[in-house]
Amino acid sequence: MHSPSDTPTRTGPFGSGLLGPLDQDVTVLRRRVQRLLTATLIATNVIGALVVVGLAALLMPAPGMSGELLRTTAVAVPVYVVSAVVVGTLWGTRGALRTLHWAAEGRRPTDAERAASLRVPLRLTLMQAVLWGVATVVFAALAVLRQPAVALTVFLVVAFASVVVCAIAYLFGEFALRPYAARALDGTAPARPLSGGVNLRMLLFWCLGTGVPVAGLVVTAVLAWVRGDVSTTKLAVSVIALGLVVLCFGLLVTVFTARAVVNPITSVRDALGRVRAGEFEVAIPVYDGTELGLLQAGFNDMAAGLAERERMRDLFGRHVGHEVAVEAMRTTSALGGSVRTVSVLFVDLVGSTALAASRPPEEVVGLLNRFFAVVVDEVDRHHGLVNKFVGDAALAVFGAPTQLADHATCALAAGRAIARRLAEEVPDGPAGIGVATGDAVAGNVGDPRRFEYTVIGDPVNEAARLTELAKNAPDRLLASWTAVEAAAAAEAERWKATEDVTLRGRSRPTTLAVPR
Repeated sequence: MHSPSDTPTRTGPFGSGLLGPLDQDVTVLRRRVQRLLTATLIATNVIGALVVVGLAALLMPAPGMSGELLRTTAVAVPVYVVSAVVVGTLWGTRGALRTLHWAAEGRRPTDAERAASLRVPLRLTLMQAVLWGVATVVFAALAVLRQPAVALTVFLVVAFASVVVCAIAYLFGEFALRPYAARALDGTAPARPLSGGVNLRMLLFWCLGTGVPVAGLVVTAVLAWVRGDVSTTKLAVSVIALGLVVLCFGLLVTVFTARAVVNPITSVRDALGRVRAGEFEVAIPVYDGTELGLLQAGFNDMAAGLAERERMRDLFGRHVGHEVAVEAMRTTSALGGSVRTVSVLFVDLVGSTALAASRPPEEVVGLLNRFFAVVVDEVDRHHGLVNKFVGDAALAVFGAPTQLADHATCALAAGRAIARRLAEEVPDGPAGIGVATGDAVAGNVGDPRRFEYTVIGDPVNEAARLTELAKNAPDRLLASWTAVEAAAAAEAERWKATEDVTLRGRSRPTTLAVPR
């Protein structure tokens, strides 16, 4: 298991957590989906048969079905349901799994295979429509042959049941194939819905929960009006029964509708909360082929972009310093700079040329890393910026790019801490340290196509010259008395002036200061 920063975490379709089916073995997933599709075919056809029986009991005119038609129907309904299940299993399930063969092969689908896979629930629905369309014709024909007076009622009853079966088949099929949909849509962001979309889903929910029951009420009233032989009691019972169906079944379908819409949105909302908390390496499975799936895919694209931006910002900050990175993102990236009063700390290894010649490159690199680790740690702790590494030397700035009121205090304290820690932790890497304070230009230097943030001015040169002298000083640490005078009293008391020296390249003398 990788850490969250290495592997995007997935949020499941019904809340947070890993999406189990996506991590299953392909063979197990295939068997699971095949069982679900077969169970769906059996369930939908049984429900259709029950709907036929229930509607026939409510809508059949007096005196009801004749004994001959009743016996014929009692045989025909089970035979047809079993036949529909067998044909549906051979035609629908096998066809669906053939369409999904890319998953069995363990590869990513092509665009055509992806679109075909997401349309499998619609194809299964059309298959059920064909089977129940045939059933409508067959049972209406039997009624015409055995009892013509009820043929219209039988036709309407089976037609209504067909609508219910088709709606249920689509919804069940979509649920059963959700693992494949997640695999097909993983890592993609389609420009438009690849299945029927939310509109089709909502229409099916309406048909299932409202349309068919209300249509049954209307047909009941029309048939009672046309025939004129329906008793008030039978009409009342029919209306009450269908009304209860509308209320109860409609509520159930509405709950399913809400879940189908809310679950993808909830997964996006939960993932957004994690992004808001700073966890950018997060992805949610795109298991919905509708506009909701596009929302999930869009979130994944956004999270990937944010993660990439965060990695670039982190890398940028490691190269130039966090403060410089923040300043660069806050202001325009233009060449030039401004004059600042800053303190500069320069540190350089002693005898680096001989060191590189006498030791293997791996040892030299290891020594440099230990040396720079101390420098970076102390400069950061004292609110400075390691502006650049120059071979075996480092330049640190205090007071730029962010303002620092006591920059001289921080630079002198950092110099003392670095000298102490290098002596204790890197005894095989002695270094000279120089600290100076003065006015310098801080800003971007280079070309508009490639530039860097740096400081240029007299204190930089002075610190570099002090470092050369510090390599031969007892504590290997020197500062200009100007820096000590600019520091707070508590820090200044830790330093004492020694002598005036005209540093190489400068025209006026510098008063040297060393730690007491």
